[in-house]
Amino acid sequence: MYLLADIIYLFVCRLGGYRRRVVRDNLSSSFPSRSRQELRRIERRYYRHLADLLVEGLFNLFATPPQIKKRYRIANRQLIDRYYERGQSVILMSAHYNNWEYMVSSLNMQLLHHGVGVGKPLNDRLVANWVTRRRTRYGTEVVDQTNVRQCFEYYHRYNVPCAYMMLSDQSPSNPYKSYWTQFLNHDTAFLYGAEHFARKYNYPVLYYSVRKVSRGRYEVTFSELCNNPGEAPQYSITQAYTERLERQIEERPEFWLWSHRRWKLTHTGRIRKDGTIQHIEP
Repeated sequence: MYLLADIIYLFVCRLGGYRRRVVRDNLSSSFPSRSRQELRRIERRYYRHLADLLVEGLFNLFATPPQIKKRYRIANRQLIDRYYERGQSVILMSAHYNNWEYMVSSLNMQLLHHGVGVGKPLNDRLVANWVTRRRTRYGTEVVDQTNVRQCFEYYHRYNVPCAYMMLSDQSPSNPYKSYWTQFLNHDTAFLYGAEHFARKYNYPVLYYSVRKVSRGRYEVTFSELCNNPGEAPQYSITQAYTERLERQIEERPEFWLWSHRRWKLTHTGRIRKDGTIQHIEP
């Protein structure tokens, strides 16, 4: 499997320069105090990791439960199990850091909670339907913004303990419906959905970090962000999440998704690829 990753790294990433300008701009603006040599070293490591992610993502669509569990281990499941024993749903906040596809497929098999992955759908409907069927073959439910509210309401009404996986580092579509903060040396908009639902239903919020133990092997560790969201100050959960994620990225930056245009929003609109701003009305 990783022979294919090495080929992808060489021809697509190194020689083809996949989104190289985006990666370099993101790295240099996020770490202005780091030397050019260090930034290039992070870039090379990132592309090698990205190649691994591509083949792991394909492998994940066909892998058996033992194969996934061998590669994706939860270090402290007892922390989340105690919420299940109380009949409590939880919200799991994380990011596009290390491998997240294994978590989507294995969420329902690795936890006692009913696993629900919340995310954005793919643009191609046929491909999206097929990928969703593969992701959900072991019981994890995948929902997007068109039905996430109904999903939360349904399981809350019938007291089904769920673990909602929310990758909250995606770039929001609307600057006026975002939480703005300083993140990696940028004025950054964050999705507010995880905190919104946590506060509405008073669901405890956990952060889960993913550590790359070795090539193809990952370890997940849960930690508490907020036990009582209903009493927490507004935006405090999202801010705590951004600070936790920032520390993780600064420690090992090569494992975050640098090839996407994370900072394409301004406070009033969206920056187009040509540098002009598409203004959005409140």
